[in-house]
Amino acid sequence: MTGNNASVTRGRPFAKGNAGRPKGARNKVTVAVESLLDGEAEGLTRKAIELAMKGDTTALRLCLERIAPPRKDSPTSFPLPEIIKPTDTPKAVHAVLKAVSEGDLTPTEAQSISGVVETWRKSIETAELVERIEALEQRE
Repeated sequence: MTGNNASVTRGRPFAKGNAGRPKGARNKVTVAVESLLDGEAEGLTRKAIELAMKGDTTALRLCLERIAPPRKDSPTSFPLPEIIKPTDTPKAVHAVLKAVSEGDLTPTEAQSISGVVETWRKSIETAELVERIEALEQRE
């Protein structure tokens, strides 16, 4: 069969009874590279450090990335209005939008903060619903 046969295999990439690669199975190339490097980690590390110390910028970057990897997330200091009840969340979201428009927060930071605000709102709402249901059940 030639060409793209995705329509034929879509949903069934393997023959019946063949689940594909077992869980935990490793790529042959990865295993081969690891076996070649086995026992050489210390020597390679020492060589990378020596090259970095001699001014090799690639080796220097490699060493620095291992010492202090780039942060994927950092704390955001932002004065968020207190949220006591679900109806307080619009004030908080407005504060987030204002901070983005003024350049105090990045859109990504604002999205994260808004997600936390929404989770907090849902938790307050859920707690209030539970209290109301329990009060109704006690009346009966």
